[in-house]
Amino acid sequence: MTTIKGPGIFLAQFLGDTAPFNSLKSICEWSKSIGFKGVQIPSWDPRMIDLQKAAESKTYADELKGIVNEAGLEITELSTHLQGQLVAVHPAYDVMFDGFAPAEYHNNPKARTEWAVQQLKYAAKASQNLGLNACATFSGALLWHTVYPWPQRPAGLVETGFNELAKRWLPILNTFDENGIDLCYEIHPGEDLHDGVSYERFLEKVDNHARACLLYDPSHFVLQCLDYLTYIDFYHERIKMFHVKDAEFNPTGKQGVYGGYSGWVERAGRFRSLGDGQVDFKSVFSKLTAYDYKGWAVMEWECALKHPEDGAKEGSVFIKDHIIRVTEKAFDDFANTGSNEAFNRSVLGLE
Repeated sequence: MTTIKGPGIFLAQFLGDTAPFNSLKSICEWSKSIGFKGVQIPSWDPRMIDLQKAAESKTYADELKGIVNEAGLEITELSTHLQGQLVAVHPAYDVMFDGFAPAEYHNNPKARTEWAVQQLKYAAKASQNLGLNACATFSGALLWHTVYPWPQRPAGLVETGFNELAKRWLPILNTFDENGIDLCYEIHPGEDLHDGVSYERFLEKVDNHARACLLYDPSHFVLQCLDYLTYIDFYHERIKMFHVKDAEFNPTGKQGVYGGYSGWVERAGRFRSLGDGQVDFKSVFSKLTAYDYKGWAVMEWECALKHPEDGAKEGSVFIKDHIIRVTEKAFDDFANTGSNEAFNRSVLGLE
């Protein structure tokens, strides 16, 4: 077994235009000051990283790593959530998702997709240059608008959708493989990969690609009423990243999973700061530790109620207190009577 690394913090939700949240150096110093040991870097924000430059220049990658290390931290992984989303976008969402890409690609879905694919390939090489093992992403979605089958889905629609999704992702997965990096899909509502069944559909279409791995985030499963602990039993071999994020689901006589178009505060299902929700993190950390998860525990803060800086300060302590330092001996070693083949046969009455 391996002691999970952490606590780490995903920087995306904390970036801003004022110090200490407006530069890699200052946000790392802030993260260290409140107890974090690692930072997960959003690769789309130029204040944090020039992704293309990190892919093309080992010197630049080393400089980035040096900034983080100088603050007393490590880079846990890069995130390509926004670029991954743009690998597959149904036209109904074009206008809203254009904001995830530079302005020169707006109103041009084909060019936007090409840009996103190249970004992912840069992330593979940049991750290698930074000495990382895994990278986070979203799958994008061609089928999400049909998630509830009304009107009924035409025969073969799901097959066609996943064939196309796999076609787009296979070259990217191969690039990650060439660079020795696991690409970890965050299983998330709004993505075609939003639960175990949809992930397995995708995995089949990409020939069980070794790099098509998982980012485990139990908060999304609370909101789907999915068993997030048994999920670990099913997919622990593919789980290479871990977002520690809390959530709660409190259905009423007026709303349930779909939320009635309510804002986050009014929804039956909503994300919460660590410890304020319903996720059984003691069991989550126990299962991941027992299955020898070797990665980081990274806080992703999303809460409609609590101030983010308070959530971060509490979150670093929360993760630290949940990480299990693995034992190097069995608790009953004191009663060990020793053993050899002759003794074992005697115990079994075979001698």
